[in-house]
This record gives sequence, structure tokens and C-alpha cells, in this order.
Amino acid sequence: MSKGKVTVLGINGHIGHHAAKAFHEAGFTVSGFGRSNRQPIAGVTFIQGDAGSLADLRAAIADAEIVVNALNLPYDKWDKGRAEAQLATVITAMGDSGKTMLYPGNVYNYAATDRRMAPSTTQHPQTPRGAIRVRQEDMLKSASKAGKFQTIILRAGDFYAPGNVGDWYDQAMMMEIKKGKVYHMADLKVGHAWAYLPDLGRAFAVLAEKRGELSAFENFHFAGHYATHGALMDAIVAASPTPLKVAPLPWIFLQAMGLANGVIREVVKMRYLWNNSMELVDPRLDAMLGPDFGTPFAVAVAETVKPYLAQRAAA
Repeated sequence: MSKGKVTVLGINGHIGHHAAKAFHEAGFTVSGFGRSNRQPIAGVTFIQGDAGSLADLRAAIADAEIVVNALNLPYDKWDKGRAEAQLATVITAMGDSGKTMLYPGNVYNYAATDRRMAPSTTQHPQTPRGAIRVRQEDMLKSASKAGKFQTIILRAGDFYAPGNVGDWYDQAMMMEIKKGKVYHMADLKVGHAWAYLPDLGRAFAVLAEKRGELSAFENFHFAGHYATHGALMDAIVAASPTPLKVAPLPWIFLQAMGLANGVIREVVKMRYLWNNSMELVDPRLDAMLGPDFGTPFAVAVAETVKPYLAQRAAA
């Protein structure tokens, strides 16, 4: 018997794809909404539609008890109220349904001086992008406090998983793997919060199963893998059957690219996230997930870099 009906908005994105897989494997009936079915998942029904269409969104979530809002605009299209407008359309589609919305949060809401961020930590965004995220979460809080629907935010660090395209492994750390070189993003002693997407997807499913025990608006922090850049490099090198050269990422190269590329320009503005140790903590969520919930760091990194190492071997 199904545990409930779930619609994943943004099925083609990193979070949406892994959330859909996790919900299906956990015993939910899952549908995925997107413009195209780029990554079909066995057992998941695809719904074609436009995220900008209120009618399409309403139709997609009509039968769902749970909505995973994994929609996200291109990185350089968040400004001018566009990110808030996209979320407002989803909120309107949810209406006074009483459904549960699961929403992925990130660390942008916090300042560079925040070192250990719990759900109770006051949010002081460092950048305009962070201020956008705070406003979006406030929109969800207002709707949920008004009794329209339940919101469960699950905040996590940078995503990674095997086969991802366009993430930090793909675009930065492993970009010259064919030459036997890997890049670290910042000082090797600085810590960074990472979220292995198969684990994060399963965490969403656990929270959905427990939604009846939760309040109208909840904010959880997924600890994931908190590791120094040096520890990450060690894990990548250990996973490689041949020696690798480790070097610092040439940020000046990205800065130059940003002069002509809006996405890269916005990425460079968030460099503070790499230069400062910012850890997500949440004992309450840890207890809900249980001991030994996540994939061990070394295993997760090895699985993620396996395709890149295969590219090198074939070069």
C-alpha cells in the first residue's frame, strides 16, 4: 500500500531527481513535474508542464498530499523579484489545501561569521542572494502560519552525487581530471558543508512520513558531510587508482570568465561560502533520522568521482 501521493516540482533538477527516487523507494506514489522527461525514473509518473503556468501547477499537484518544491531559476535569474514570483505562483497553486510542501533550503541565509548554524540561529544573509532566500522562506512561513498548508524546510550544504552535471565537482574540482589534476576550492584547513543527494532525498522522505507529528512550519538542518577541503581532496585521491595532482582552484580565472558570463559572475560573489567554515547542525533531525543514516563520506565521494576517474582512464 502506498504511503501517500507525492508530486515533485522540478523533476529534472538535482534535488528533484533524487527526491523522486527516494520517495518511490520509500513506498510513496510519485509523480514528477517538468518541461521534459530528461531523466526517466522507473515507477515515477511524469507530468509535462510549465512552472510559470498556474494552471499547470494546480493540475500537477491536484491529487498530491505532499509537494516537493524543487523548482529553481537559473543562477543569474534570481533578481528583480523573479525568484519570489516563481515561489508565489507555487504558493497560489497550493491554495488552502492543507497539503505538505517540502522545500530545500541552503546556507545563503547566514553570514560568513556564522560557524555552527542550528535551526534556531538568527538569519543574517551575507549577500543579496541570501536576502532573496530569506524572503522566500518568510513567504512560506506566512502562508503556513495562516493555515494554508504545511511547510517543511530541509536546509543542506552543497549537493553532490554520481552523474551530476553542473555542480562543483563537474564545473570546478574535477574539470581537469583528464590531465590528472583536481582542484580544492579554498584553504585546505577550512570546513565545508556537503549534502550527498541520495541521503538528502531519503531525509525528505523521512520527514514526509513524520509530517503528522510536525507543526505548520518547520525548519530542519541536514548535517550531511561536514569536511575540510583537505579531507575532501584526500578522499578523492584515495578513490583514484592512479596518482592525482592537487592544486588550488584558480578563482581569478573564474572572475575573468564572469565578465562575460552572468552565471559565473554570480557564482564568484558567493566565494565567502568556501573561505569560511560554516557547519549545519540539528540534533532534533539527527534523532529523527537515526544513527548511521547517511552514506559514509569516503564512500559517497568515491561513488561521485568514479565517472570522472573513468574519463581519465579513457583519455
